[in-house]
Amino acid sequence: MTATTPPTTNTVSIPVKRRPKPLQLLEAYALPLLTILVFVFFAFFPASAGAFPTVNNLNVILGSQAVVALIATAALFPLVCGYFDFSLGATAAMSQVLCAGFMARMGLPLWLAILIPVLLGTLVGLVNGFFVTRMKMSPFVTTLGMAMLVTGLMIWYTGGQSIISGIDPALIRFGSSRLLGIPMVFFITLAVAAIAWYFFTHTPFGRSLYAIGSNATAAKLVGLPVTKNVWWSFVVAGSIAGLAGVLQLARSGSGTASDGNSLLFPALAAVFLGATAIRPGFFNVIGTIIGAVFVSISVSGLTLSGASGWASNVFNGIALLAAVGLSTYLGRRQRAGT
Repeated sequence: MTATTPPTTNTVSIPVKRRPKPLQLLEAYALPLLTILVFVFFAFFPASAGAFPTVNNLNVILGSQAVVALIATAALFPLVCGYFDFSLGATAAMSQVLCAGFMARMGLPLWLAILIPVLLGTLVGLVNGFFVTRMKMSPFVTTLGMAMLVTGLMIWYTGGQSIISGIDPALIRFGSSRLLGIPMVFFITLAVAAIAWYFFTHTPFGRSLYAIGSNATAAKLVGLPVTKNVWWSFVVAGSIAGLAGVLQLARSGSGTASDGNSLLFPALAAVFLGATAIRPGFFNVIGTIIGAVFVSISVSGLTLSGASGWASNVFNGIALLAAVGLSTYLGRRQRAGT
């Protein structure tokens, strides 16, 4: 027998274009830096300098940001695996209205008036997930239709009026209470965000959502339960939105059916702004919280500077468009490996 030597092959190294580390750091932390710069600007801008940098206004910013950030955290779960949920604002408003109504009209104890709306928020997510994963309906159409349905039912339930009386004073006191000078609702949001961060970064479920969002077909081929996990992402989102509605009631002291859109769009802006920070090109919890703070600081500064009421809507719209465009660009560049 004669020994044969395998043919030799020449390997060609393909250079990978990598961005310099300083640019990577600047890209990752541009949003936090911009948030600080915006704060400093409004703190010294003559029209807002008197009221903006006060402790009272900072508490208002953190309190109002808490609910928006909580809905943004809820939106992360379906968004990470590639699905929108436009019903989260309406779900939060439903929870807010029903929690108030259960106490004011039915006399339910506080714990039960909180538990039932959160469970109903979970049910909304369960139904959304069923239609998207089992019926193969468009998530855009499904969740938008659900938002319209829920909002309509809540307007019917309230007769178009806010529920402002009969709410347990303990809930209102909690909404205005502070710990270390910071609103308690903000700490609730931080706790939920910390749990969400842990799920996304340290559990198979969270990592599977990123895998599904990156390539659902490949995720299915390696054995990930794609349908089940996408369904669960909607369920978790609905639960968190239900909790956000209770916190909104605690803050505002009234249940209003029309609060949904005013909560949803700043939350979406925060999520997409967050995708430009910390882990550019990827939806992430820390970036989302920073995005929510940025939106809240900017809107507060504009308001205290004397801007008209429409300015906040214009800013939220511009922020959402810019954030979606930038996060999409960064995501494509990350997938291209540059």
